[in-house]
Amino acid sequence: MLDQQIYADVSSFRGYNEILQYRTEFAPQFIDITDDVAGAVDRSAVENGMVTVFSRHTTAAIKINECEPELIKDMARFLCEIAPHDRDYCHNNFDVRTVNMEEDECPNAHAHCQHLMLSASETVPIIDGTMHLGRWQRLFLVELDRPKARQVSVQILGI
Repeated sequence: MLDQQIYADVSSFRGYNEILQYRTEFAPQFIDITDDVAGAVDRSAVENGMVTVFSRHTTAAIKINECEPELIKDMARFLCEIAPHDRDYCHNNFDVRTVNMEEDECPNAHAHCQHLMLSASETVPIIDGTMHLGRWQRLFLVELDRPKARQVSVQILGI
């Protein structure tokens, strides 16, 4: 059965943006941000549309997955196995690397490589004012580098 609704009146179309702030503690760290994003959806007053959640960082990702403690341990181990912290990385050679450097630069190529397996954003439908996530689905900010202040951009579009 197809459950379809067509919206022709775009005069009530609106957009809403919010920046969520986090302070991470370790890596890899999976921070469940679902309730914070749901709060932004509520504040937006959008009933039907979409919310895009975007990490403003190259070493912190946004992913949808299940919030189950043993699974989170497995996912953290998987990330560490695909790009271990202690591998030899060109990006970590500060004698050679000359671009995108900061005063407190630390070796973090593993975090950039882990990010390749993840993503910077997720988009979730909004139906009747609620994110249309599956039964076990939660939104995570995934810290891949080290304790840091992080920003997550939330953009909500709809009617």
